[in-house]
Amino acid sequence: MNALVRPSRLAPGARVAVVAPSGPVSEERLEAGLDILRGWHLDPVVAPHVRDRHGELGYLAGTDANRAADLQNAWCDPSVAAVLCARGGYGVQRIVDLLDWDAMRAAGPKVFVGFSDPTVLHQAFATRLGLVTLYGPAAAGADFVKNTRTQEHLRATLFDPESVRTVRADPGGGVLVPGRARGVTLGGCLALLAADLGTPHAPAGARGGLLFIEDVGEQAYRVDRMLTQLLRSGRLEGVTGIALGSWSDCGPYEKLRPVFVDRLGGLGVPVVEEFGFGHCEGALTIPLGVAAELDADAGTLTLDEPALR
Repeated sequence: MNALVRPSRLAPGARVAVVAPSGPVSEERLEAGLDILRGWHLDPVVAPHVRDRHGELGYLAGTDANRAADLQNAWCDPSVAAVLCARGGYGVQRIVDLLDWDAMRAAGPKVFVGFSDPTVLHQAFATRLGLVTLYGPAAAGADFVKNTRTQEHLRATLFDPESVRTVRADPGGGVLVPGRARGVTLGGCLALLAADLGTPHAPAGARGGLLFIEDVGEQAYRVDRMLTQLLRSGRLEGVTGIALGSWSDCGPYEKLRPVFVDRLGGLGVPVVEEFGFGHCEGALTIPLGVAAELDADAGTLTLDEPALR
């Protein structure tokens, strides 16, 4: 893996588009998130179909065509410096093949932020656009609108990326396998990484990569199944290190940890636990596509360069 193209950092007054490529959005949290962005002296614009709900499939924020059009139009708008996902849920896999990737590539690099279901977009932006993205909070997410650490870490990454070149795991985070490793960051939500295997937008492998994975609401045997799928497919061949994020609503961690030991401990690479990103309170923003060093013992990720130019 090679480091990808870094978009430009944001400046006060920058226009940012909020899109909903996955599930329906809470109006109250959307307005709260927009107020936070305005407080950062940004100019947030809401895509036309963000407030939609699919008439028959209520777990989708509007039709596939409309959600895809919102994302593509926002990305191709030269006045927009960043595209932020309003929330996760489910639905990106239904629209990723509807996007005009040639047009989006021609629009040039810009900042993309999202997590969970948008993992599919992170992978597509890497493979189709060769672009660094930010695995960070949803603009209308509960953690973003309520948690100061989540807000401040994203704000620093967007405006002052030099100040967060070293990302530190949560205090008390564990070490599954000690050591240091270098590589290019990749990953996201485990369920989506497994579901995206074999698609045209998924990376061919993780050789030379530092893998960041997390999930929510998955029992231990399902986490085992998804990790096993990544292993059997060869997706983890050549990975240099692994950081485990949050596993909210996945049962007691002491029952989940043996799964990680069994499935990941034999890879012979450093593995750090409870790194503090994903579906958790105070979630950190993790840049994907940047060269970095992972120190499992110290619980740090140190980027070779700031995530944004």
